[in-house]
Amino acid sequence: MIPKKIVIAPDSFKGTLSSLKISGIIAGEALKIFNNCDCEIIQIPIADGGEGTLDCFGACFDAEKIKVKVKNPFMEDMDAYYGLAGNTAIVEMAVCAGLPLVGENKNPFAATTYGVGQLIKDAAYRGAKNIIVGLGGSAANDGGCGAAAACGVKFYDSEKKSFIPTGGTLKDICDIDTAGFELELKDTEITVMSDITNPMYGENGAAYIFAPQKGASAADVIELDKGLRNLGGFMGDDIPFMPGSGAAGGMGAGMVFFFGAKLRSGIETVLEITRFDELIKGADFIITGEGLFDSQSLGG
Repeated sequence: MIPKKIVIAPDSFKGTLSSLKISGIIAGEALKIFNNCDCEIIQIPIADGGEGTLDCFGACFDAEKIKVKVKNPFMEDMDAYYGLAGNTAIVEMAVCAGLPLVGENKNPFAATTYGVGQLIKDAAYRGAKNIIVGLGGSAANDGGCGAAAACGVKFYDSEKKSFIPTGGTLKDICDIDTAGFELELKDTEITVMSDITNPMYGENGAAYIFAPQKGASAADVIELDKGLRNLGGFMGDDIPFMPGSGAAGGMGAGMVFFFGAKLRSGIETVLEITRFDELIKGADFIITGEGLFDSQSLGG
């Protein structure tokens, strides 16, 4: 059988190859196997909100890479970027708040998402009306407070002093003032992509499940969870327990509460935006894959 159409749609093979590279390899091998026949080959590199999401969107939409100087997880200046295609911006949280940036200096008590807020704000100022934020691989456990602070939200402690909360100081928040929230963002639709369903806090929440990989001890986890609970108290009963609210150290909940964002499954968002259902019509072969196929793969 000589195929007329092949669709290649792999996820990344984490720690080995990106989905972009894998797509290219498979496409090249397919042409060899079918002797360079006149076959339509469509590459749809897949990501679900974590590392590589921006590159995947960029490949699908020829997005312009916008470079911005922002803060890294420890509030030091760094060069970061996001994608811009028309009036849609794609921000990958891991670019400036990701775990790989801290190396061996993991510290969820001190790490912040401030830089992510700077990227979101810059995109809004450039006219983006739709901003997609991919969450995954976070070094922080600040409930998105850093990002909110970068966009004008004020946090106050018991002495009414303003501060930028981190995982270790969430417990000190006594008041939140959203009056200074950036006007440009109020008219922007923000979608948050996440590949997890964990709540913000609790035994299945952000601190207990994900903080250990960010350097937290068993005792640290308890303290970090207390901080998230304190922040969650300002959010009402629903937001902290929305599926995905625990993503990126509770940033899922923070994006909904501070930014009015919509939480969505990362893979569903990618498939919808790339028009996957349309692209696979008439395909003779659809090739996919990921780094490891196990019980987690079957669970989403």
